Order: sequence, then structure tokens, then C-alpha cells
Amino acid sequence: MRVFVFRLKWQYVLAVLLVSFFAALPQVREPLVVAVTSRKRLVPVYRVDRSDKVVALSFDATWGTDLTDEILQILRQNGVRTTFFLAGQWIDKYPDYVVKIAAHGHEVGNHSLTHPHMNTLSAEGVIKEIERTGEMIRDLVGEQPLIFRPPFGEYNNTVIEAASSIGYVTVQWSVDSLDWKNLTSQQIYSRVMSQIKPGDIVLFHNAAPGTPDAIRRIIPDLISSGYTIVPVSELLLKEDYYIDHEGTQRRRPGGQ
Repeated sequence: MRVFVFRLKWQYVLAVLLVSFFAALPQVREPLVVAVTSRKRLVPVYRVDRSDKVVALSFDATWGTDLTDEILQILRQNGVRTTFFLAGQWIDKYPDYVVKIAAHGHEVGNHSLTHPHMNTLSAEGVIKEIERTGEMIRDLVGEQPLIFRPPFGEYNNTVIEAASSIGYVTVQWSVDSLDWKNLTSQQIYSRVMSQIKPGDIVLFHNAAPGTPDAIRRIIPDLISSGYTIVPVSELLLKEDYYIDHEGTQRRRPGGQ
């Protein structure tokens, strides 16, 4: 009986010693396994890295046409072509203006169908919004839109990937005129002229009260300063490019 008890005591002591020994060893953690769901964050084009003095003006159209004729007249008087991003719900109400915009030589871009918060949609929902508007534009002007601007400037990887999968480049802006805040024409003019630089994309709206008088001054002043104004797709690089984390489209080293 004593032998049995003695053996139990030594087994207990040995177990305690082993536990203490391993506890004193440096702790090595298993590597944390991260699911491959953390993809690189995609960014749309906000501006283009260009050394020449070329910029693009753009107009979003989601409601009203009251000022559109005046804007088109100013653009024509200055011999300037720009880009109008049209929402499908606007196209449905004013198809004649879509034709008129294209007839004046301006580019027609895609601004979704119902102007939703795109980053709340599935890939299928994003594609549906863009494709339907693209069809409407193509039916009216005979050309397939090449660029897409998400409503409210909201996007995520799903939005950019879905747009790309059906042939669109997602485009934002680098200079916001803030005309949608009903700024005066002077405020819009000062804001744009103080910020603009080569490769910029400027955001206006076709129904903002201060916009016509602002661009009436902005456009000739840009031209007299040596700037060339082109539609957005003509500003963009077409190949051998990448988009940096700030949304600047840049030519890859060694690209043409």
C-alpha cells in the first residue's frame, strides 16, 4: 500500500514539474488565418496625371431641363465639348434633350437608372441599373456609353467591378463646383478657378441656378490661360495605366 501511494506522489510531482516547465517556455501562437475576403480597395478615376493643360467639364442631369438650353448655348459659343452624365429616370422624361445634347457634340455618360445608393446593391443590381440606362442612351443616340458616374459619388469594390465587367470605366471628379448647394455664380467661379489644374475633372449640374453664368466666365478664362477642354473619355488614358490610392489615373512606367 505504501509503495502504491509513493508512486502516486511522484507521478503528481512529475506532472506539476512538467506543467511548470512548459508554462515557462516562450509562447508561440498559431498564425492567424485571414479569410481571403479582404480584397484590395478599388478606386474610380478622379483625375488624370497629365502635364499638358487639358481638363474635362462634366454635368450631371437627374432633374429638370430649365437651364440646359442655356448651358448648351454657352458651350457652343465657346466651341467646347463636354460630358453629360444622365440618369435613366431623367432620360425617360426628357428623351429629346438626350438627342439634343448628343447633337451638340457632347459625350453622354451613364449615371444609373434610378439614382440609388449604389454601394447598397448587389453586383446584379448594379449591372441592372447601368445596363438599362446604357440601352436607353444607345437607343436614342446610337452610341454605347463608355463611362459611368455613381450617384452621390458612392462606390465600393462591387460597384467598380460590376461596371467594369460590362465595359464601363467608373469616373468621379477632382473639382466639385458645389453648384448643387445653390452657390452664386461668383462663388462657383472662384471655387473652380482656384482649384483647377491639368488633368482635372470638374463636376457641375445641368439644373443648378448659378452654373450658366459661372461657366460663361470659367470657360473663356480657362481657354485664355492655355487650357483645352475635352469630354471626360478623351481625357482618360486608354491603356498601360493604373489608378493610385487617391484616384489619379497614371501611365505605367514604360507605357506609351
